This record gives sequence, structure tokens and C-alpha cells, in this order.
Amino acid sequence: MEPRPRPDESMEVTEVRTWVMFYLLSFVVLLVAIFITTQNDSRLWISLMLVIVVVGINFYMLFSELKRYQARKAFMHRMSKFDDTEADTDSSGHRW
Repeated sequence: MEPRPRPDESMEVTEVRTWVMFYLLSFVVLLVAIFITTQNDSRLWISLMLVIVVVGINFYMLFSELKRYQARKAFMHRMSKFDDTEADTDSSGHRW
């Protein structure tokens, strides 16, 4: 049996839907670029521009997602360092 992912490592449903739509649109743009390339017109630069834009946006999205994941991981690491045993007692030693 595979171990279940921890809540901080799994994607939320809204994020999965966003990525599916993004990659479907990327696939359609690449299909349009292939169609333009197969036509014997002088529009090869349009298909090249579409491919460069799609690849650039993919890299940007990937790096921003990695940056967000690292920031969340660092935040969780900082939050786990708090020691709540001493902070929950007052000057008389009672927990509140």
C-alpha cells in the first residue's frame, strides 16, 4: 500500500483544474503552430513565436510553482520551530 501524501504536499482540487486547463490550452496552441508550419505560406515566424511563447510561459509557471512550494516549506519549517510548552504558561506557572 502506498503511503498517503501529507496535506502540505498534495495539490488542491482547484490547482489541478487550473493546470489541466493550462496544459490543454498549451496543447491547442502547439497544434495551431504545427498547422501553420505545414502550410507553405511565409508564416513560419508566427508558429515559431507561438512555440516560444508557450515554452516560455511553461517555464515561468514551473519556476513560480517551485518558488511557491519552497516558500511554503520554509514557512512550515519556521512554524514547527516554535516551542509552545513555555509560551502557554503565565508568570505563576499556570497554563492558559
